[in-house]
Amino acid sequence: MIASRRTFLFASTAALAGGCSPSAARPRPATAAAEAAFASSPFRALTDAQWRARLTPAAYAVLRREDTERPGSSPLEDEHRSGTYVCAGCDLPLFQSDWKYESGSGWPSFWEIMNRNIGMKRDLVIGYPRTEYHCARCLGHQGHVFDDGPRPTGLRYCNNGLALRFIAAA
Repeated sequence: MIASRRTFLFASTAALAGGCSPSAARPRPATAAAEAAFASSPFRALTDAQWRARLTPAAYAVLRREDTERPGSSPLEDEHRSGTYVCAGCDLPLFQSDWKYESGSGWPSFWEIMNRNIGMKRDLVIGYPRTEYHCARCLGHQGHVFDDGPRPTGLRYCNNGLALRFIAAA
């Protein structure tokens, strides 16, 4: 994948501003199990045209083309109700609201994940290694994980708000 100039500039700016730690995080090793659990998901069989029809153009760019939304642009950054954050592509639960924290990065950030629902891979797009994470069911890009988060995990799952949908608790 060729990164867009916009993606490169945003990521570089965030890294220089302290929004992203340049070291690759050490997330828990659940990727293989998560990927295998959803291997036959019908969401993986959707064509590019079907994804474009399901998603807004901005959500499509993030979820299917691994773009990055502008920092500070997501209303989910200011979401403080109790509930669950699900993948905007397939509604798979990814985060609980009590795992969210204010990281100051400009993106919704979480210190924990629903491990069985997240897949990960190494990303070298902007010139240094990072760990990209995605929805294990539809493979939709969510964001990157860094090792500068709060206790107890020490991890920061820096998520694109466009890749999530919030479902308030009943």
